[in-house]
Amino acid sequence: MLDNSVYQNPLITRYASKEMAQNFGEEKRIKLWRKLWIALAESEMELGLNITKEQVEELKKYAEDINFEVAEEYEKKLRHDVMAHVHAYGSQATTAMPIIHLGATSCFVDCNSEIIIINDALEIIKQKLVNVMDKLKNFALKYKDLPTLGFTHLQPAQLTTVGKRATLWLQDLAMDYNNLVHLQNSIKLRGVKGTTGTQASFMELFNGDQEKIKELEKRVVSKLGFDKVYGVTGQTYPRKFDYNVTCVLSQIAQSAYKFSNDIRILQNMKEIEEPFGKNQIGSSAMAYKRNPMRSERMGALARFVISLPMNNAITASTQWFERTLDDSANRRIVNAQAFLALDGILNIYLNVSENLVVYEKVIAKHINAELPFMATENIMMECVKAGGNRQELHERIRVLSMEAGKTVKVEGKENNLIDLIKADEAFSVVHDKLDKILDAKNFIGRAPVQTVEFIESEIDPILNENKSVLGQKGELKV
Repeated sequence: MLDNSVYQNPLITRYASKEMAQNFGEEKRIKLWRKLWIALAESEMELGLNITKEQVEELKKYAEDINFEVAEEYEKKLRHDVMAHVHAYGSQATTAMPIIHLGATSCFVDCNSEIIIINDALEIIKQKLVNVMDKLKNFALKYKDLPTLGFTHLQPAQLTTVGKRATLWLQDLAMDYNNLVHLQNSIKLRGVKGTTGTQASFMELFNGDQEKIKELEKRVVSKLGFDKVYGVTGQTYPRKFDYNVTCVLSQIAQSAYKFSNDIRILQNMKEIEEPFGKNQIGSSAMAYKRNPMRSERMGALARFVISLPMNNAITASTQWFERTLDDSANRRIVNAQAFLALDGILNIYLNVSENLVVYEKVIAKHINAELPFMATENIMMECVKAGGNRQELHERIRVLSMEAGKTVKVEGKENNLIDLIKADEAFSVVHDKLDKILDAKNFIGRAPVQTVEFIESEIDPILNENKSVLGQKGELKV
């Protein structure tokens, strides 16, 4: 039960999945701290420090048993979250208390755990991203041959197909996927660096044996499942990493925003709709309305995510020398909420992309309203091939087009250009060919083939790499 007397973060209560919320939860964070303390103590023991196997085993015994209430009491006294949990852990693992956090600084647990949490969050995002791609792929192939008006400047242009348009959404996501994978492949832990990154405390512990210090870091990182560390750090890992992360998240949000805007416009045109629940209310006042609330919500959350890289850019650029603490409170908010918001966006994207409704007759109606204008070049060329004068025909087409345009715009009637052409003797040689010339599929170019080629060459390899995680559904809380 929520405490409705205080503010609740809507990213948790309304938008993000439980999986992503738990990934940034305090329980996971502190369990990672304890895992890091165990890896450090065990590696120090293996390299000859005065730490017993019994102490390490006692640390492992309480690795999952977090005594949060005890930690909270310690933090009230100590005003330091890491030391509060050192004491809370030590109150359980009493014989190991003297060697917990030996040689380390707070950022040993804080920074390394944050990188691991971010890495896990990126994996959640990647899995949802490829599932969206899978659904858009199916949509694109289903409608690869269905002609539709293409738009440039939001004005009717040449025809494309519904499926080919979906490949534009897919291509954006493929670019995002590649950037995300590149980021994942470049992730490094902070490692075991000491207070200002010099490993001076470990020089003291190991009596200046630098090879043991290097081996310590290697072992600790390996026990956490990683093999790369930053070669040098100050007290923290480079805050530019956070900027790189939010840039990748922003790019995915940009792609989702573009998709959501396209769907909102198409829904206005009554060509394609997002899903609408049987009992869903579009408007509290106008019962007939079918507002595109899912797509609107995508755009709202995307705007938030897109704004966040600037925040992390400022944090990275204002780190004084080896570090300053004005990043801490800020980063508790920005990094987690960037992922929570994008998770919410992808939940909606999954829901919308697998349930899009296409109204083919409305699409055909809109094509028929514009196609006569687009077909004039084809009509003219057929007449020229039959011996007509191109310049004279061009002038007749221009005059008739202006007349038809007036009929549409001024009188509010249907486009009658083809009727005017049928009544004009200058075009008599094509009168019996007009239906064939006006077949919309004559105006879509290579769109169907492009759709198939693009999916086979650029999308299928990504989906094949991730086939074990496909099949997710977009479940919305509200």
